[in-house]
Amino acid sequence: MNPLIRFDHALFGLLNNDWQNAWFDAWMPFMRNPQFWAPLYFFLIVFSLFNFGKQKWWWILFAALTAIITNYVSSDLVKENIFRLRPCNNPQMSDTVRFLLNYRPQSSSFTSSHAANHFGLATFLYFTLKNRYGKWPLLFFAWAFIIGYAQIYVGVHFPLDIVGGTLIGLVFGYLSASIFNKYYGLS
Repeated sequence: MNPLIRFDHALFGLLNNDWQNAWFDAWMPFMRNPQFWAPLYFFLIVFSLFNFGKQKWWWILFAALTAIITNYVSSDLVKENIFRLRPCNNPQMSDTVRFLLNYRPQSSSFTSSHAANHFGLATFLYFTLKNRYGKWPLLFFAWAFIIGYAQIYVGVHFPLDIVGGTLIGLVFGYLSASIFNKYYGLS
């Protein structure tokens, strides 16, 4: 087996199995669920409507397009062309994977669309809000990290799947923010 894949499997075992605790077992399934974060998404929309003047609709549109593009690249381009069994579906790992969800996703494990979408949004939010709010928008990266970590913890992704999704998110989030800032930037 490839040394990188061996490392990925070993790191997965550490994060999914060895570093477990009851609190994470209870909370990590929620952390990866988009409905859990719905109040944050709603807050961002309402916040932008009251604070971003003429640019508010452009900002909301670019944020939405960032999520759509990262999801398309991860789910429709990469996953459709690079198939990798998820840890929870890998028969060679069935004795060691701690699986904490009620359903088993059947799509390819590589790349994590959750990581792509949330790191894409975090990057877009950071680069469009940092001039107004200083370092506070860095918290969006902590939010994306928690979601990525939760994907490993519950048993649906390997760490390299998260890294791949993160890279997609960082690239397209930055591109989206750069275009927004160039043409519509928040003053």
